[in-house]
Amino acid sequence: MSQRVKLCAVADLPEGEIRGETLPDGTRIALYKVGGTIYATADKCTHGEVSLSEEGTLDGCTVECSWHFGTFDITTGKATGMPCEVALKTYPVEVIEGNVHVVV
Repeated sequence: MSQRVKLCAVADLPEGEIRGETLPDGTRIALYKVGGTIYATADKCTHGEVSLSEEGTLDGCTVECSWHFGTFDITTGKATGMPCEVALKTYPVEVIEGNVHVVV
């Protein structure tokens, strides 16, 4: 059964930035705000296990891992640049009363 988890206020997520958050089970996720839309993915690069919220660079809807410079599309999680081949897990995002929620 899925549940909605409140993470932060929309105002706390600046445009073009990456913010790390922790789910109740301890899983780390990364939040991104691009063009006013908020996206959520797993926080660790699937290639090098580096935190994308701490070490990643966001360029439009692409996040780049600083370790080996692999890239992912944050809208789908798809690996878009080598050496990354495995997609990031993505999470549905809902904004409710000015707060960011993800469905897990």
